[in-house]
Amino acid sequence: MPRMLDVSDAVRAEIGDEEADRLLTGENAPGSYDCTSCRTPGDSEQERTSTVLFVGEETAVLAFAHATCLPSQVVQVTEEQLQGAVRSITADEDLAKGAPEQAVLGVTSGLVLIAGELHPALVVEPTAPIARPGSSGVDDDFLPLLIEQGFTPLTEIASVPSVLHGWSVLLAMGQLHAVLQPGANGGQPVAWWQAHQPLQVTEGWRAAANKHQQVLVFAAPVGSIGRQPREDLLRDALDKAAANGKLVAAALPLAGT
Repeated sequence: MPRMLDVSDAVRAEIGDEEADRLLTGENAPGSYDCTSCRTPGDSEQERTSTVLFVGEETAVLAFAHATCLPSQVVQVTEEQLQGAVRSITADEDLAKGAPEQAVLGVTSGLVLIAGELHPALVVEPTAPIARPGSSGVDDDFLPLLIEQGFTPLTEIASVPSVLHGWSVLLAMGQLHAVLQPGANGGQPVAWWQAHQPLQVTEGWRAAANKHQQVLVFAAPVGSIGRQPREDLLRDALDKAAANGKLVAAALPLAGT
């Protein structure tokens, strides 16, 4: 039975006309699926569905999303991220067997006052411990992994952290789209974090980002910050995480407007 699938020219070019046509006729497309963006169920027989091709250095994975969540597209990711996504899909299938939860990065935007000046900030906190890729241990290596990438450990928020070159924050049409990290072997930047849907930021946040041309990114392990409804409470949580040795930060150049 034909599916209500969108296959973009970019995806078709990657998978070939034959495979694209098999998808559209329903031969290779699932009826029901979990949306790769919002993670809720979808049905390609009942609603418009986007094909999303994740391409790593050696592997490619075809996923499906509600057309209202994501357009059909090719997304370049690191091989590490792709293997993580595959493990995540497998974990979803194995949840009934007690598989561990796959961590998702939660991102909150806010203005942070440093030395009398407001700076645009993103606070990143995973929903579960982050293990080192390839390890079978249960240690949370989120902060050590970021420190290895160049993030600075903080004991207090007294000055602006140093710039981490090669990373950037992608802002387009006044909305937050992604945090980008350097690609493998000096290749194109890839998304370290990508919004399921572009995140709205306040006028004040956007003005501060345009003024400084950089965004401060603070990261803390699961359970350190939480969802804070106000910026003063967010700052309190950041200060507490720093005092407890559970905060790293970097200033990332602004990409876009």
